[in-house]
Amino acid sequence: MKARAEIKEDLEAADNPYSSIPAVITDIQDESPNIKTFELEPEEPLKFSTGEFVQLSVPGLGEAPFTPSSSPNVEEKLEITIMEAGEVTGVLHETPPGETLGIRGPYGRGYPLEEMKERDILVVGGGVGLAPLRSLLYMLMDKPEDFGKMSLKYGARTPEHLIYKDQLDKWDDSSVLDLELTVDEGDEDWEGNVGVVTTLLEEPDVDTEEGLAVVCGPPVMMKFTAQKLMDFFDPEDVYLSLEKNMSCGFGMCGHCQLGKYYVCKDGPVFTYDQVKDIPDLWE
Repeated sequence: MKARAEIKEDLEAADNPYSSIPAVITDIQDESPNIKTFELEPEEPLKFSTGEFVQLSVPGLGEAPFTPSSSPNVEEKLEITIMEAGEVTGVLHETPPGETLGIRGPYGRGYPLEEMKERDILVVGGGVGLAPLRSLLYMLMDKPEDFGKMSLKYGARTPEHLIYKDQLDKWDDSSVLDLELTVDEGDEDWEGNVGVVTTLLEEPDVDTEEGLAVVCGPPVMMKFTAQKLMDFFDPEDVYLSLEKNMSCGFGMCGHCQLGKYYVCKDGPVFTYDQVKDIPDLWE
């Protein structure tokens, strides 16, 4: 982890680290009652690694951090899936296609694809937490021969709150990904599992001794999922995406400090072993 003085030197050496590039909204997909996916076309290709994040800005209002939900192999356009949860996201949800936003980045540390090769991978998502996981799944499924068995367990509050429904149908038919869904509350048409996502983890369907797990979702979901996975995996083999209080993207403002780490610089992807002993981790 870099000291803040080193980070400051890096920033001073940059031309303008806060500058963003224009990105036009080319399409918007409604995913659930409070979640939308924005397709953006940046003025210049934006290269990112799966799990890294960008800062998306609304001119005259402010910016917020988001992890792209599209494949890093597509540089001309990217997708960002956004839940309405505050002022910036509220305005974004009212913004139509054709409008221009600002984007800067990418920042942080993403998923370690090289370390995942030849290993079974259990992916566990909750709600909008499937967004950064979708980017990871694209990379895994692009070259399934590089990895072992791949399994996705995904849960949401209700069937209506499941995102990427068309994608889930395709993944369910895929020969390279085992998919299992659950909802907290079913409806008259729901025939799947009812219960929190940890109910799908009683007997993991991957090699837990040689494999690894990746988790992203609301803090309470990640807390109990990580604890459940400790029944099967070593802490260093469980990866969490902790997008906690990130603001500047450089580790200077200190808002995202988590123990000895800055989430925006040292994460947002951490192993459970790195963070499990940090007080108030899930608050």
